[in-house]
Amino acid sequence: MLAGLSASCQFTPAISAIGHWFLKRRALATGIACTAGGIGGIIFPLVILYLGPKIGYGWAVRIVGFICAGAGFVACCLLRKRLPHNKKAGASIDLKALGDPSYALTTVAVWLVEFAVFIPYTYISLYAIHQGVDPQNAYRMSALLNAGAIPGRALPGYVADRFGYFNVMCATSLTCAAFIFALWLPTGTNEAAITAFAVIFGFWSGATISLTPVCIGQVCKTEDYGKRSGTTFSVASFAALVGIPIAGAIIQANGGGYTGLIIFAGGAYMAAFLAFLVTRIVAGGRDWRVIF
Repeated sequence: MLAGLSASCQFTPAISAIGHWFLKRRALATGIACTAGGIGGIIFPLVILYLGPKIGYGWAVRIVGFICAGAGFVACCLLRKRLPHNKKAGASIDLKALGDPSYALTTVAVWLVEFAVFIPYTYISLYAIHQGVDPQNAYRMSALLNAGAIPGRALPGYVADRFGYFNVMCATSLTCAAFIFALWLPTGTNEAAITAFAVIFGFWSGATISLTPVCIGQVCKTEDYGKRSGTTFSVASFAALVGIPIAGAIIQANGGGYTGLIIFAGGAYMAAFLAFLVTRIVAGGRDWRVIF
């Protein structure tokens, strides 16, 4: 609980501050900043995996904490916002903003993609173990997935600045669904296929982290960016809260098998794609030549 609370208090203001400074290159700037999450996703599992047996799990976790403390201190020293504090807006979640159809649909789309993305992130290593992969290699899948996410968070931002945030989110969501059905579902005991899926999905799912904030910024004023981001991610947090347990319940209902979970994850991504598609049409119009 404390980890989730502290991570949210760091992520949302930091991403919102980037939106204060960038407009034309907002997606690229946000994507570059979000690559740090992929780097941490490589380092932290490897610290636990390799240092844990040598110095103990407790000290391995402490090392992770020291790294987070150092990075957080530097971030607090460097982070600046451009716009003055909006006293009128206050600090509460702005649920009234959901009365704006474009913003409300964007929030629904973000909720669905947050619901979908963390299922493969959470269960890929357990799936590999279930299929007979050596546990150490299986736990390494998480690091490989995050390695793919590093360029996957920056490059879609570069593309989105030129072809539209919602356009790219539609493409990446549909691609993630396709890879779940076409690559993850038939992998079976093939360790090479599981590894390939982890890296490829990591790349294409990176846009979920880096582009959802700028999609929110596309349907609100810059001075409202922080509060609207906070509101959307507060609502979307329930997606991550319920998505992973539901996926676990599906595994249990299938006697430990993962076929149902994979179909569920792919279906969730298809729902996210449709939500972003509808939002793009409502907020940006039907002309796909328009950058939106």
